[in-house]
Amino acid sequence: MTRDGCSVGTDARMSSAVRRLRAAVLCLPLMLAFMAGPAAAVPQNPAGTTHVYLLRGVLNIFSLGLDDIAAQLHAQGIPVTVANFVSWASLADDAAAGYRSGQLKTIILVGHSSGATALPDMVARLSQLGVPVKLVIGLDSVFRTKLAGSAEHYINFYVASGAGEPVTRTTDFRGKLDNVDVAPTGVGHLTIDKNLMMQQKVIGAIDAVVFGHQRTPVVRSQSAVSVMRLGASTGERD
Repeated sequence: MTRDGCSVGTDARMSSAVRRLRAAVLCLPLMLAFMAGPAAAVPQNPAGTTHVYLLRGVLNIFSLGLDDIAAQLHAQGIPVTVANFVSWASLADDAAAGYRSGQLKTIILVGHSSGATALPDMVARLSQLGVPVKLVIGLDSVFRTKLAGSAEHYINFYVASGAGEPVTRTTDFRGKLDNVDVAPTGVGHLTIDKNLMMQQKVIGAIDAVVFGHQRTPVVRSQSAVSVMRLGASTGERD
């Protein structure tokens, strides 16, 4: 009896220990998760889902300042495409395809001269395709144009004493429109895109949208900018 009693008692104690051990093993993942706290979110790069389209004016020879802007944006990791204004429709279709695929979330448009004049058409087409436009910046549009469709913010820098024209909104336009006369700064139609102050205004506005704040301007020498143009020309089209 004693032997059996001891055997029974020992078995009971071992069974109880096994149950406690099993419960501890099952609770271990929950305890570790509680001690670790909430999982840290993986930071995303907003520049990776942004694309800036820069439209040159006539003949591709009067808007080379856009290449400088593109090079500086490219150095910040922001994808860019530099093209002649006649490509605005196909660029709008490309942007729409990228947005629908989820690759693009932020679309920004910049144009100089005839490239600025084409921006309202590009905005209207993207709106028809159901694609939101975050920011549009025109540099001295040469014809009076009217805005339709939707753009969160449209900034038109123009030289009132020269060929530049303000942009007007239609009743169909949804968004903020700013017409800014930069004639007092001394820039002209052929220099507005190449002026360092104007370039930093453009880049600063883009950075504020992409990164949530304006980055410290980086002023490069002309030779350094010329080298960086090679990096920005990857997405260039005729």
